[in-house]
Amino acid sequence: MNAIRLKHAFSATAALVLLSLATSALAQFVWLDEKGVKQYSDLPPPPSVPNKRILKTPGQSLPRGTTDETGTAAAADAGADSKPEAKAPPTIAEQNAAFQKRKAEQAEKAKKAEQEAKLASNKAENCAHARANQRALDSGMRITQTDASGQRSYMNDQQRAQQNAQNRETLSECQ
Repeated sequence: MNAIRLKHAFSATAALVLLSLATSALAQFVWLDEKGVKQYSDLPPPPSVPNKRILKTPGQSLPRGTTDETGTAAAADAGADSKPEAKAPPTIAEQNAAFQKRKAEQAEKAKKAEQEAKLASNKAENCAHARANQRALDSGMRITQTDASGQRSYMNDQQRAQQNAQNRETLSECQ
């Protein structure tokens, strides 16, 4: 029986010691440094820290809008330095409208990118044909043409020079 009483007395004493340690742990200062980072210390902040940046002193809770180390918001009065309240979170309808807008913008961007890719592909193909034509014109070999009636004829020097000029103009856009 005495052992049980001794055990309960020891447990009660240990609980009181732990409780006193927990209250001393609450003696913490919290402030924002010049970079806006929260600083925690059991010593007061340096004198260079203005009072409006001191978030918590021992025996005082955190101001409204800030969070303690557990991430829960404090509900103390913010004072005259507080900013206007943030606007309420968007409604489901507003979120849906924003989503639809982003979706339409993405579809438009995808369509524009597809058109640009198609134009680039066509330009690359036209440049390849122009290079092949230029090689044929530069080779000096006789080149045949087919007229509207389906008759084949050879290109004369004047036609060759004209075709060469047109081809070089096309190739100048390919570079």
